[in-house]
Amino acid sequence: MTTTAIVMMIIAMVTVWGGLIAAVVNLARHPEESQTEPAPPVEL
Repeated sequence: MTTTAIVMMIIAMVTVWGGLIAAVVNLARHPEESQTEPAPPVEL
């Protein structure tokens, strides 16, 4: 692999893994509040 390919691979990996880590941190700080959501309608 050339140096350019390695640099681009590292940039892509940091982008993907960084986005995943940011999403996990965001979800940990602001969890989804399911108790405030209305109950689904009951079909008879």
